[in-house]
Amino acid sequence: MQCLIVDDSALFLRCARELLEREGVEVVGVASNCAQALQRTEELQPDLVLVDIDLGKECGFDLARQLDRTGGDKGPPPAVILISSHSGEDFEELVVTSPAIGFLSKAVLSAGAIRSLMQGGRD
Repeated sequence: MQCLIVDDSALFLRCARELLEREGVEVVGVASNCAQALQRTEELQPDLVLVDIDLGKECGFDLARQLDRTGGDKGPPPAVILISSHSGEDFEELVVTSPAIGFLSKAVLSAGAIRSLMQGGRD
């Protein structure tokens, strides 16, 4: 599984990358805003993009919708998992209506949690 991580915190990007790589996830890149995320997705063609819901002045839900429109000749768009330091209950309705396959709290982010969402997908 090749993963791109999108978050506006350099510290979180570094820590998440180290954690996921230790657990066997290939992190092919990171981005700190929507423009970088779309560019890196085009360049790197990851299977999965982890998107922070709060990207400073930008919105992770908007990015998830934009990522869902990528793909085309190069294949399907990447799976998107929304992440946040806030509780999933705070965003439950928005997550359900988004194109993301699910939500993970940053506190429980792990390769196992990602794989579980990837296998389950969205009904």
